[in-house]
Amino acid sequence: MTEQSTPQKTTIVNGYSVRYFDYGLPHNGAKDLVLLHGIGASAERWRRVAPILSKRYRVVVPDIVGFGYSDKPTVEYTMDFFFDFLQSFLDDLKIRKPSIIGSSFGGHVAAEYAIRAGNNLDRLVLAAPAGMMKTSTPVLDLYIMAALYPTYENAMKAFRQMAYDPRSVTEEIVLDFVNRMRLPNAKYAFMSTLLGIRYAPPLSGRLANVTPETLIIWGNNDKMIPLDYANEFTEIPKSRLVVMEDCGHTPFVERPERFSEIVLRFLDDKDL
Repeated sequence: MTEQSTPQKTTIVNGYSVRYFDYGLPHNGAKDLVLLHGIGASAERWRRVAPILSKRYRVVVPDIVGFGYSDKPTVEYTMDFFFDFLQSFLDDLKIRKPSIIGSSFGGHVAAEYAIRAGNNLDRLVLAAPAGMMKTSTPVLDLYIMAALYPTYENAMKAFRQMAYDPRSVTEEIVLDFVNRMRLPNAKYAFMSTLLGIRYAPPLSGRLANVTPETLIIWGNNDKMIPLDYANEFTEIPKSRLVVMEDCGHTPFVERPERFSEIVLRFLDDKDL
């Protein structure tokens, strides 16, 4: 798949510099679609699906504050902090009533936003969201180790364990992660966010307040956040679960065309 050039921009959100990709309007009246990456990741994580989705939507992909090439302030990275960031980012770009796709930690942020400000959303897609799992898994432990000790070997081992097909893990993905985790304050932001997830307000019991139509997508071979946790998110009233075969924790990386097809059908309110 040939990737189109990605317009990289920066803006100031709550006093912090934030980098983001904005693929622009494919046509007049195109709706906004915001993609939120996982912990330790960056906007690049969506590079395999954003060009596909951007043919129909204005796709905007931030480096969430604390990650990627956005600022990494020495603050407490709580769900309140990330909620305020997301709301301010959307306000800054004058994005009104977008659909949001959130992966892993980004899915936790998206779910929290939907709980608190669901009327501001069109539709919601949660790709193996974090927020329910209170104990670690061996693969998550490997990923944390790679973040704290970002060598090529540690990162390659973690990413290969995250994937169903190790061939989907490229040298570019691994080197990008290693380079970013060596940036000033990157490790602090990572660990503070882990604590923020651990001590976040429980999602159980509150997901019933999510009003937008919601799609939950999970890889059948997810060893980072196992598929067992998917059922806990079906508390969302208007939710549908799709399990993608032959996928690990990031199906949008391993099977980008299939992931995009499912998402676009959901956004178009078609049968999945």
